[in-house]
Amino acid sequence: MTETNLTTRLLDVIEHDIIPLTEQGVQRGNKIFGAAILRKSDLSLVLAETNNELENPLWHGEVHTLKRFYEMAERPATSELIFLSTHEPCTMCMSSITWAGFDNFYYFFSHEDSRDAFAIPHDLKILKEVFGLEPGGYRKQNAFWKSFAIEDMIEVEDDSRRGRLLAQAQKIRSLYDGLSGTYQSGKSGNDIPLN
Repeated sequence: MTETNLTTRLLDVIEHDIIPLTEQGVQRGNKIFGAAILRKSDLSLVLAETNNELENPLWHGEVHTLKRFYEMAERPATSELIFLSTHEPCTMCMSSITWAGFDNFYYFFSHEDSRDAFAIPHDLKILKEVFGLEPGGYRKQNAFWKSFAIEDMIEVEDDSRRGRLLAQAQKIRSLYDGLSGTYQSGKSGNDIPLN
């Protein structure tokens, strides 16, 4: 698959597979984070999930996706898969992706977006307080995996495709703005420790 096909496919999975699940989760009081697993070979969807912190505060979008992946009776080897996260994973989620054996992850929103656009600053607070790291201070390429910001992938597209991808990215941002508003307006009534 070409990078263009990969970029398009990742945006499509966020828009059409993760966001509908996240809408349902946010209506119940969960946060806006979601994830998906795709096959490297043909970019087909293996699984999409969303945050389920109301059930368990550890069920961040990525960790809940991994939980559901390991509940599957038959599943491909993680070396054959792509891990997609709507938001740059927190340290717990990065560690979970690592322990699960993925050699990659792709994300749409940055840690700073989670803090600034969505008023969910916990990832950066934990990064700073527990690990002494500034935003982006972790190694985005290391012995375990390589991480990729979808925004960076869009920027290197040729002009004929970049405009369409930017428009889709803006649509996704708008959908998440609405989901964030719903979450923020109802979060005081939920029982999530770090809401």
